[in-house]
Amino acid sequence: MSEFKPKNMLVTGGAGFIGCNFVRYMLKSDPAVKIVNLDLLTYAGSLDNLKDLPDASRHTFVQGDICDRELIDQLLREHQIDTIVHFAAESHVDNSISGPEVFVKTNVLGTFTLLEAARHYWLGGGASDVRREMTDGKPDTSHIEHLTSPGSYRFHHISTDEVYGTLDKSDPAFTESTPYAPNSPYSASKAGSDHLVRAYFHTYGLPVTTTNCSNNYGPYQHSEKLIPTIIRNCLNGTPIPVYGDGSNIRDWLYVEDHCSGIDAVIRRGVPGEVYNIGGINEWSNLNIVKCICELMDEARPLDVRRETEDEQSDASHADLISFVTDRPGHDWRYAIDATKMAQALDWSPAETFETGIRKTVTWYLERVTK
Repeated sequence: MSEFKPKNMLVTGGAGFIGCNFVRYMLKSDPAVKIVNLDLLTYAGSLDNLKDLPDASRHTFVQGDICDRELIDQLLREHQIDTIVHFAAESHVDNSISGPEVFVKTNVLGTFTLLEAARHYWLGGGASDVRREMTDGKPDTSHIEHLTSPGSYRFHHISTDEVYGTLDKSDPAFTESTPYAPNSPYSASKAGSDHLVRAYFHTYGLPVTTTNCSNNYGPYQHSEKLIPTIIRNCLNGTPIPVYGDGSNIRDWLYVEDHCSGIDAVIRRGVPGEVYNIGGINEWSNLNIVKCICELMDEARPLDVRRETEDEQSDASHADLISFVTDRPGHDWRYAIDATKMAQALDWSPAETFETGIRKTVTWYLERVTK
């Protein structure tokens, strides 16, 4: 299959953390792409994230809800959308525990609304020509090339590694064939949306791809997340909360690496396939905090000095670490096996955690001083 070339792209959730980085990445990397950016501007999205865009003339912002079918239909028609990149989601695990309803509405019903709109706009809404036949126990998808002209459209769905559940220390990393085992209302709602996307490929021939990513970090991340919280509390000299004993492990992916991975899947990925995008950087939460504290000690040394038994030494931001009660259902370890991305799409992350986190801390400090 030849490489897909997006022209008119609808990006949902494009005023949020990963979405705004993707908008910037696409405007910078592909001068032929025009972007319609749909975001409800809840607490997680901000127009400040869209200031100083590269070639902003190719970017149109629309404030709206992905559950608004009439609006979605209008945008697809008016802008002749050939590519949907679906970031919009409720994603804060703690919030999903205290108020799960909005997660089901946005993540499941919102994805369904987008899929239905795309099906009707791209395929005429019909599925009567689709005949499911089984070949060696698997669905025959040979009709898809004829029905959808996969070179003409793409629906790309962004998901998370949390749909796979949790890992023990010795378990192999998640692959695309790992069974789903979500443990929070957030991850359960994302799992539901993933299954809908898969079903629309196998039932209707909608040309979809899905990526499951590991924990992102980098510029424009919402202040409630772990890494911005660490940096902010270091600057303010306030306690840095660490759940439990800090031994929970995550694979960390620099957000621009995530954007390049998504772009690779949209252009060269096979419709109906799932691709795991990981940073190949497993770190415990406690070591993340200590690493950032060291960078903050280097960039903004504390003025306070403390007495030790033997000598006087400089205080460290690590002195601010405060262990707090673990949250319910806290998965212990996530890890992504990105072998398929490397072998099928020749993609790998450009940043190690050490290089990416230094860029991230520098970005936040520059914004503080402006």
